[in-house]
Amino acid sequence: MAASSRSAREAKRRVQQMEAKRELRKEQDKRRKRDNVLAIAAGTTAVVVALVLQLTVFSSNPTEDEYAAAQAGLTSPSATPPATPSANAENIPKPETAAGQTFTGELKLNSGTLGVELDGTAAPQAAAVFKSLADQNFYAGLNCHRLTTAETFGVLQCGSKAGDGSSDPSFTWGPLENTPQDNNYPAGTIAVARSGGNAYGNGTQFFIVYKDTVIPADAAGGYTVVGKVTSGLDVVANIAAAGLKPGDNATDGAPAEPVTIDSFSLK
Repeated sequence: MAASSRSAREAKRRVQQMEAKRELRKEQDKRRKRDNVLAIAAGTTAVVVALVLQLTVFSSNPTEDEYAAAQAGLTSPSATPPATPSANAENIPKPETAAGQTFTGELKLNSGTLGVELDGTAAPQAAAVFKSLADQNFYAGLNCHRLTTAETFGVLQCGSKAGDGSSDPSFTWGPLENTPQDNNYPAGTIAVARSGGNAYGNGTQFFIVYKDTVIPADAAGGYTVVGKVTSGLDVVANIAAAGLKPGDNATDGAPAEPVTIDSFSLK
């Protein structure tokens, strides 16, 4: 009887151990499956997050500041390439030759004559440059290559030596003078075109504002206002009314009717 009882108890113990091991394996299998599911879920979440971030980055609209900067780059009267302050100083008349003076004269275009006035008090360097160029008869025969007709951006740009809007790298100067703090250029303003982002990127080109215009300042600032139209602004308004040559931009391009400068005189 005693031997039989011990055998029975031993057999029962082995059965219990086997069942315990079986339960342990089941639990381990469950845990392993659960861990795998979590790992897959975590990986899927990471992919989804990455996809969302990618779509957010590459599909987002530009900010107002980004849009303004782009617009400024597209619409600002400009001439290239830029220059450094000392690159060609010997070619540039001294501001002292115009300081405190007012120069008056006429800008004769093939479509009419404008009375003009340059302010050597507010912009002595710019006035000195344009008085010198006018005295040399530099502008005779050059064209006005650019016209803008947007609602708040109306200018006629002239004075490119090559006639295509490019600058003369041997004649660049600065600094900026008399730039509007509010970026507003009233009708009749005569201002200096320059290369973008360069306060010493002025050259021989200028633009006439024929209707109140807003031109955003760039990294260098605004555009030097050198003078104003005193009569004949309707000549430019009529050029604008004739429209643009067909092109990629509906409000910015060459005038429909070619505009050339017959003479530019100042005294």
